Amino acid sequence: MSLAVLTDAAADSVPLHAVAIPTWPAWLAQRPPAEQTWLSAHGFKAESGATVVIPGDDGAVRATVVGLGKGDDPWALGGMAKALPPGTYRLAEVAGVGAALAPVFADWAALAWALGAYAFKRYKKGNGENGREPAKLAWPAQADRAQVERIVAATTLVRDLINTPAADMMPSHLAAAVKDVGAAHGAMVREIVGEELLAQNYPMIHAVGRASAVAPRLIDLVWGNPGHPKVTLVGKGVCFDSGGLDIKPASGMALMKKDMGGAATLLGLAQAIMSASLPVRLRLLVPAVENAVAGNAFRPGDVLTTRKGTTVEIGNTDAEGRLVLADALTEACAENPALLIDCATLTGAARTALGPDLPALFTDDENLAADIAAAARATFDPLWRLPLWAPYRKLLDSKVADINNAGESPFAGAITAALFLKEFVSDGVPWAHIDLFAWNKGARPGRPEGGEAYALRALFEAIKTRVAG
Repeated sequence: MSLAVLTDAAADSVPLHAVAIPTWPAWLAQRPPAEQTWLSAHGFKAESGATVVIPGDDGAVRATVVGLGKGDDPWALGGMAKALPPGTYRLAEVAGVGAALAPVFADWAALAWALGAYAFKRYKKGNGENGREPAKLAWPAQADRAQVERIVAATTLVRDLINTPAADMMPSHLAAAVKDVGAAHGAMVREIVGEELLAQNYPMIHAVGRASAVAPRLIDLVWGNPGHPKVTLVGKGVCFDSGGLDIKPASGMALMKKDMGGAATLLGLAQAIMSASLPVRLRLLVPAVENAVAGNAFRPGDVLTTRKGTTVEIGNTDAEGRLVLADALTEACAENPALLIDCATLTGAARTALGPDLPALFTDDENLAADIAAAARATFDPLWRLPLWAPYRKLLDSKVADINNAGESPFAGAITAALFLKEFVSDGVPWAHIDLFAWNKGARPGRPEGGEAYALRALFEAIKTRVAG
């Protein structure tokens, strides 16, 4: 549905005038008197996303005016697919867009419009949104169609995966999704499942997932020319997190279907990379598990041995994501990739510090941090860097093992989680860890409530410019 709202221009398409606040008075003064009266009567002042439909003599929609706010909001047209009457609209005029947004406004008009049309309807009857078809946008002349389609498709995939209830998004279903994406792009996908994880030395993935009725697994996608720079993505695929024996309260489990949001985000990113044929050798590793409760569940106080050989005291079974990531990161580093990125819905501490809209970025590679920051600004996909503050490593000290997965301190939870992961990343490997929420708590233009692909655009741009040239 998202891409279906972007179409070629039709003869009967309705002109859409997009106007920012700074240019609104001058723009209004140039309109016919009848339009000035109509717009003034509706109190239109060009706030971002505000709309006024101008009727013709026959009562049909003759034109529409949309506000762009200060001219710096890329999501200004994100609500139009659901707000405007059904039909096809074309950008007839754009006035007052700021310098940062102006070069990519055509892309963002299409991108925001399409992403705003998204609706998760797998379990609902009927078509359309509330019984009506969304409004369509004729492709803006300057839009990069291939890139817009690529990002819309990737974002839609991520949203669909996260929004799917856990009963239909267990490790086996997540593996099937990876296989579908891989098959579409000629990638090789293999799984290491159940007891075979122990045989091939992925003990943490097995330990976290063994209490589930659905076997844990490591999903491994490989694509591209082996001679190209190695880009490896590691996504947390906890398909549901009960907290294990340190069980969450009911309120804490309400959104735990989204605990595979890191894996979903990086699968969407992998799809975009393959769709763009970036000159990289791509690898996606997804440790996919359900953290369930049963007689064979791992316990607080257990000491587990990782793939790397590091021993881990389990301070809390609800700090399971870092455990499965540890084995996957160890495997990733065995190939000495040119770039290693992991994404995970890892800590509530990151949300407490930054809120739901700002993923936390951790890296001790200054050049990589700068590249991701530049890509985030260019794509209007913000992240916020937090420090890998080495003195906090002592908060994870254990008296009986090499490290504790949680420690006893209530402080710096996002940082200590990142420091735990750093233990499993080889020196010299450019690595970034992103702790994200993967969910929109409420609906905003272009971003419906539900699963969300935070950081995907920024990471795609960073990889394209850093590794792929």
